[in-house]
Amino acid sequence: TTAPKGPVRRVAIFGGTHGNELSGVFLVKHWQDDGTEIQRPGLEVRPFITNPRAVEKCCRYIDCDLNRVFDPKRLGEQLADNTPYEVRRAQEINCIFGPKGSHEAYDLIFDLHNTTANMGGTIILENSRDDFTIQMCRYIKDALAPEGCPVFLIEHPNLKYATTRSIAKHPVGIEVGPQPQGVLRADILDKMRRIIKHGLDFVQMFNAGKEFPRCTIEVYKIMEKVDYPRKKNNEIMAVIHPNLQDQDWQPLNPGDPIFLTLEGKTIPYEGDVVVYPAFVNEAAYYEKQQAFVKTEIEKLSAEGIRACVS
Repeated sequence: TTAPKGPVRRVAIFGGTHGNELSGVFLVKHWQDDGTEIQRPGLEVRPFITNPRAVEKCCRYIDCDLNRVFDPKRLGEQLADNTPYEVRRAQEINCIFGPKGSHEAYDLIFDLHNTTANMGGTIILENSRDDFTIQMCRYIKDALAPEGCPVFLIEHPNLKYATTRSIAKHPVGIEVGPQPQGVLRADILDKMRRIIKHGLDFVQMFNAGKEFPRCTIEVYKIMEKVDYPRKKNNEIMAVIHPNLQDQDWQPLNPGDPIFLTLEGKTIPYEGDVVVYPAFVNEAAYYEKQQAFVKTEIEKLSAEGIRACVS
């Protein structure tokens, strides 16, 4: 089991990994001014703005996507005059909260994100064998019920990316939408705030010696990315079909419409299994050549966990 034997002591909450995803920016800045809401006995919780220059400009990033550069190569490369700002920043963040993969790294990092897609309050899980985080997901899901809280597993041989939070022993992404870039919505803010509250409550209970019995949760596991249909010059030639728009986490059946051309032609989903789309029409993914991701439902089990409290 990958569960920590002793208590989880050091937690960080990251906002502004993408500078135009404002819920996390707003909450982290608030908690830096007044951290009462995120303080828990015996826990060091550090709110932190990860990409301050992008936050200042209210753009996703300055030179490159900060949430894609936490791989060993870029964390270890020699800095030069032409090194992208986000690669420099990644090395700074790794020094403060890492080093990634080391015993000294922070126990847990919550990384706060917004999506323009209708994904609700989604928890992003990076490792299907992380019992501690799976148990936390179970706890948060139960606490939020009957409101849904999808868990998105991004573990994949090719599609997994080197996230900012991946320097922690237990990385947790919080992805809440729909919210336009550069905009604050009260309902979205509230949802993110409640997920963090329940997550911290879980850690506090774990640290106090509470036992969490073996559990199973349903997750949406990433299968593949789907790009827009494109012309020879690489320009988009169709948009997300109205029937698919806002239908994140809903079953997409073979033959269902996914794209619509300007001529009015419908392009159907040609797969042979039911999939569950997410990040449907995400604004930030146009540049990544991605219209949505296909996921499949999988059951994940976690062993029972209990901290050894002296």
